Amino acid sequence: MSRILFGRRLTIAVAVALSAGLVAAMLAPPDRVQGNLQRLMYIHVPAAWLAYLSFAVTLGSSVAWLWRRQMRYDRVAAASAEVGVFFTGLAIALGSIWGKPTWGVWWTWDPRVVTTAVMFFVYLGYLALRRATLDPTARARRSAVFGVVAFVQVPIVHMSVVWWRALHQPPTVLKPGDPSIDHVMLATLLLNVLAFTLLYLLLLRARTRLAAVEEELETAPLGEGQELAGSAVLAPRLERS
Repeated sequence: MSRILFGRRLTIAVAVALSAGLVAAMLAPPDRVQGNLQRLMYIHVPAAWLAYLSFAVTLGSSVAWLWRRQMRYDRVAAASAEVGVFFTGLAIALGSIWGKPTWGVWWTWDPRVVTTAVMFFVYLGYLALRRATLDPTARARRSAVFGVVAFVQVPIVHMSVVWWRALHQPPTVLKPGDPSIDHVMLATLLLNVLAFTLLYLLLLRARTRLAAVEEELETAPLGEGQELAGSAVLAPRLERS
């Protein structure tokens, strides 16, 4: 009962936070240079943040599985990676939409863009590895090692605009000193980051619970008297004329 109440409260909190974030994004002042195009930032940046958070949770859960060898950690790692791949793809798509009018192209070999794409495909490989391994224990072990090694992509993506010359703007919030962004815009951005973080928790909870059900179905023994799939199909009878 408490889990049901928590799920309902979390769903309501997500709906309220997303609605408030949308209203704030519409009411925030336009950028002096980019105009209303800048409003994509209120989704693009939270999506990128959710990618970082998702893969960090995958890292932590992978380490926890290697330490404790409990399948619940493997489920959390897999669920968080799935959510992270979704938000990474969303960040790339929104970045392309923003880049067309700003840079004149949908795609450019900018270090931030390239490293983000590499991170996207690395974690797609993580999910593919899970699909390709049938044994649950072997799958958890291989995925845990992969999840730990793959996280090196996150700091590379974040620091790419500092380490290399890039078209992408440098960090404006996660940097030393005062954020170089209007404080009204910053408050709107942080509100949307909070809303997307709550959405992440909701998606992670739902996917983890679904993974637990899938695991029970995979490991459930076939009981006596339980019909097999297709057992109701009868062979055709050939009648002699």
